[in-house]
Amino acid sequence: MNTLSAAEILAAGVWQSGLGQVLGGLVIVGVLIGAVWLGFRVRDRESETPKPEEQPHRPDTGALPGESSEYRRAAEMPHTDGEHRLMPYQLKGSGTETSPDPPSEEKRKWGGISSGGFGSGGTGHGD
Repeated sequence: MNTLSAAEILAAGVWQSGLGQVLGGLVIVGVLIGAVWLGFRVRDRESETPKPEEQPHRPDTGALPGESSEYRRAAEMPHTDGEHRLMPYQLKGSGTETSPDPPSEEKRKWGGISSGGFGSGGTGHGD
């Protein structure tokens, strides 16, 4: 006993013959063409890109804007008389201060134990 209606049989036949796939493909191509056309319209409404002479330039010094280069040294710890302890508000903010002179070669080199990083092959505890 056949329970399919004539419309269902016709739809199944159209799908099996490939006409349904062609129509579906045409719908997808139409949607893609419409999306590209809409993208062109949106891009045409945007402002133009700036010309090279309108682009921002680096300062004459050659340094990047906001970049600073300075030497730092450890700030001296305030001394007490031994009876009173220092309170946090008595300490300077960062623990370092600017220095006009570059650090000596000995201070720049790390003289302690090599710590070894993960995957470096070292033990990490003073080879």
